Amino acid sequence: MTAAQAPRLLGDPRPVIVESGDQYALAGGRCQDCGHALTRLLPRCPWCRGQVRAERFGPEGYVWAVTVLHIPAGDRDAPYTLGYVDLDDGPRLLVHLTERATIGARVRLAKPTAAGDPAAEVLA
Repeated sequence: MTAAQAPRLLGDPRPVIVESGDQYALAGGRCQDCGHALTRLLPRCPWCRGQVRAERFGPEGYVWAVTVLHIPAGDRDAPYTLGYVDLDDGPRLLVHLTERATIGARVRLAKPTAAGDPAAEVLA
């Protein structure tokens, strides 16, 4: 196989969740010019092209949208709940929820799933 025929390997596009003490946080970035929060550390802001600095976001936020999937996908058994979470000090992030939730529910980032997907637990 020649180099032109070899498959192109891409980096993992999922956001990076890091352990921060006894809690979890999103390792992302924030534009130094416009303040836009990003789920990934990029060299330039996609909004204004300003410089981006590394920043950690979380651990808490609220559910912006939620859905329950009833079809298994890959190694995920159905049903499972996905939600978009607006982190209090950062960006919106797609996560696996540990239980069903409603829009506006408070959540906290949790240990990523076994497959490496971001996860969050619903707070009482």
